[in-house]
Amino acid sequence: MIGLNRVKTWILIAALGGLFVLIGGAIGGQQGIILALGIALVFNFSMYWFSDKIAIATTRSKPVTEQDAPELNRIVRELTQINQMPMPRIYISDMMQPNAFATGRNPEHAVVAVTRGILEILDERELRGVLAHELSHVANRDILIGSIAAAIGMSITFLARFALWFGSSDDRNGIGIVGLLLAWVLAPIAAAIIQMAVSRSREYQADESGAILSRDPDALASALRKLEAAAGKVPVPASVSPAEAHLFIVNPFRGRQASMSLANLFSTHPPTAERIARLDQIKQEIA
Repeated sequence: MIGLNRVKTWILIAALGGLFVLIGGAIGGQQGIILALGIALVFNFSMYWFSDKIAIATTRSKPVTEQDAPELNRIVRELTQINQMPMPRIYISDMMQPNAFATGRNPEHAVVAVTRGILEILDERELRGVLAHELSHVANRDILIGSIAAAIGMSITFLARFALWFGSSDDRNGIGIVGLLLAWVLAPIAAAIIQMAVSRSREYQADESGAILSRDPDALASALRKLEAAAGKVPVPASVSPAEAHLFIVNPFRGRQASMSLANLFSTHPPTAERIARLDQIKQEIA
């Protein structure tokens, strides 16, 4: 199943790339494609390089030592040793909404953070499941993959806006103007849907990798149930933006939502019920 999710992620990335080339070639030409991709790569490379510092600042997280949080440090150390990866920096956010996130451009510069709220509602076993999930994001280099998807998605949006305002006069009459308007409206929507699908695919894979790392899928499933029940009950600090929702183990900006809804197309996270169902399947596979 893990291999399938990895393949699915790169198929989605390829779909984004194909959409970018299609839109760019149709309305921007080769120069437009190169310009849009260059701008997006510069912007997202900066976000990728400084992602840990940005996430730490917006969530008001503080580093903790072995003495400050012995249990947290012990669990992370045990899991990193099992996974043969470097020990990340560990932070605790003052956010009272139960959540956790991982960031950093590679395993050598990784950060794993938990909120005060999550420490209050999870037991040690559930916390271990959550931390295994977050460490899997680091091991799977999901920040890099997310940055690639964001760069292409941003390029598509740029090309669509560019075409509407700077398209040739030939493009602005008859079918041309209709095509430009459709590109302006539909291309960014299509890019956003694919980009969110990439994010959901990475969440599924982190669930699976984390369950295998901890050898306890039930613990992560139990944690997800508690986090889902708490979602939306505690406000998110104003410093955290919706653009950072994909970093967290559960979307901090939503409460309960139906598993089958249009909103799921634009969600950074899969429905919790589906994640738990997959964890139940993994439990049977590794039993």
